[in-house]
Amino acid sequence: MKKLLPILAVALLAATTGCGSGAASGNTDPAKKTIRIAYQAFPSGDLIVKNQRLLEKSLPDYEITWTKFDSGASINTAFVAKSVDIAAIGSSPVARGLSAPLHIPYQVAFVLDVAGDNEALVARNAAGVTSVDGLRGKKIGTPFASTSHYSLLAALDRAGIKESEVTLVDLEPQDIVAAWTRGDLDAAYTWLPALDDLKKDGRVLVSSRELAAAGKPTLDLGVVSTAFAEAHPEAVNAWRKAESQALDLIATEPAKAAAAVGAELNISAADAQRQLSQGVFLRPADLVTDEWLGTEAKVGRLAENLVSAAEFLKSQRKIDAVPDLATFQKAIYVKGLPGALG
Repeated sequence: MKKLLPILAVALLAATTGCGSGAASGNTDPAKKTIRIAYQAFPSGDLIVKNQRLLEKSLPDYEITWTKFDSGASINTAFVAKSVDIAAIGSSPVARGLSAPLHIPYQVAFVLDVAGDNEALVARNAAGVTSVDGLRGKKIGTPFASTSHYSLLAALDRAGIKESEVTLVDLEPQDIVAAWTRGDLDAAYTWLPALDDLKKDGRVLVSSRELAAAGKPTLDLGVVSTAFAEAHPEAVNAWRKAESQALDLIATEPAKAAAAVGAELNISAADAQRQLSQGVFLRPADLVTDEWLGTEAKVGRLAENLVSAAEFLKSQRKIDAVPDLATFQKAIYVKGLPGALG
């Protein structure tokens, strides 16, 4: 969350600002066939599922609504308010959501992508910064509680720069572009498609691909409300199969995948294909290996990745305490795996 407000205040904030797609009550009645999905406008298989109506085709008896969010922090707010059932959200806000004081009751059921060159730290050309070391005293924009925020702090830490030695500004991606255009920022860490706008007048200092190689990987995950998963397991399976179809399409028919993503982002298919090429997309068979989700018999090491993210957030005083590994393992939704992916 942006300021880790008390749970009640956060819930009231979400209910009054209209985060999510409908009423603020939870969707736990099996007879009430609705699915409220939170998505983000970054190149991914999730946009293919939306554009091709893959979930609607497989669940004709459900009313499915898609609501765009600008960051994982706002999605966490919506989950607290019980106004979202399924969402695309980064691993850092998930680690934060599962930790104190939020303790959001949701589970990770899919890995949308592994951040690569599609998230990066860019310095404005006019700032004269050529490396992360040169950021001391500079103003840097990033969406707080996001994977980019996590990666930015990791990049600064690796360079021996204390957070107090820079000025961090909490901005959503579209606001970063606006501030960049005005000349208000020296640097920014964000993701595509906003990242492309910054590159036009900036220099990439480090990407999430490089930080992943250095032991600080970030991911985009698909999470589902625990209450919804318990009430509608068949819908969760249908959603996982649809997301798996999208991953297969990215791997086997990149032009078709790019056309769908481009339509959702209002960019050309060529630009969408270039942006997709900067991410790391797993195949469905990869998801059920020990490295990622795992299976019902054995939860994968994704839980350990979330522990590492939480440990880093705790070191930066962004969460109150780090949950133990067992807590994160319980938060990996492996019911029906590997068969449930189709």
